Amino acid sequence: MLFRDLSAFVIRIFALVIMILKLSFLRPKLRIPAMILLGVFCGLGLLLAHISLATSYLIDSPDTCMNCHVMTDAYVSHRNSSHGRDVTCNDCHLPHTSIAREYLFKAQDGLRHAAVFTLRGEPQAMKLSAGAIPVVQENCIRCHEARVSEVSANSYPNGSQRCWDCHRDIVHGRVQSLSASPDVSRPYLPPVTQFPPIPNIQKLFGKGHEKFEDPYQDLVTDTDLD
Repeated sequence: MLFRDLSAFVIRIFALVIMILKLSFLRPKLRIPAMILLGVFCGLGLLLAHISLATSYLIDSPDTCMNCHVMTDAYVSHRNSSHGRDVTCNDCHLPHTSIAREYLFKAQDGLRHAAVFTLRGEPQAMKLSAGAIPVVQENCIRCHEARVSEVSANSYPNGSQRCWDCHRDIVHGRVQSLSASPDVSRPYLPPVTQFPPIPNIQKLFGKGHEKFEDPYQDLVTDTDLD
């Protein structure tokens, strides 16, 4: 009985999909123009997904931050820091208390970043938003809990003392403007004609500090200029 009901449900869903694809719910005169508009809409959607490198947002690689050119200085400073060897951007900038909270925050913050970048509203000096400050502080303590428990900073009430109030040169350094790093250290965005790599299952769901492939590994770094 259950199998028969399930089969009937699947058949109905399949019939509904076929009806939508054939646009049989429209009058015959409207079907061809509707199919053309639907094709244009789908094509523009695929083009937008390609230009925005949509699949790269499903993985934890720091290279994703390079999709927006305003993040080049943050990318370079992270790459040349001690955290750049084992820690990705998402390890610090996303909450890790639950999968639901992590992806909800990622979607919310990502949409805000996309809106600011599209409307050209990015600030000259990049700073953490009010919602991102407690997340980064939480991750600092999560990774360095043993060390934090040994110092007096652990006793400050309500997070009044943040880790980067003292450790200002960690990861992104003191200077975070859009022109903080020289051109020789600024990687370039990939061309529109280059398709982004499709993430595999391990990259999508693998947690931890896996080594990521760095397309800018031959880039001259700040330390090479000394």
